[in-house]
Amino acid sequence: QVQLVESGGGLVQPGGSLSVSCTASGGTLSDYTMSWHRQVPGKKREFVALITRVGASTNYADSVKGRFTISRDDAKNTMTLQMNSLKLEDTAVYYCKAVAGWRSYWGKGTLVTVSS
Repeated sequence: QVQLVESGGGLVQPGGSLSVSCTASGGTLSDYTMSWHRQVPGKKREFVALITRVGASTNYADSVKGRFTISRDDAKNTMTLQMNSLKLEDTAVYYCKAVAGWRSYWGKGTLVTVSS
């Protein structure tokens, strides 16, 4: 059973930058395709970014393309989302997800608030 723990959320001003991380335990991160999702209260959880095993390829939601960068360090069992040029509408709880075949795990999320 893989446990995922997100960290690094917080308060940032519009136009600022923030990095959130996801650390895995109980399993080997390199076995999984990893992704970030976000959710605003009252709305559906939405896809943000994905990175395949060994970082072979990445994919981003149109709303974050060019501003966010997803990366992974399998040696440290960690995945990171670097967020630049943050906007008010990026405010959400950010969740990481690990998928390998039928196995799927979610973290509990970290809150990112973009506000002046």
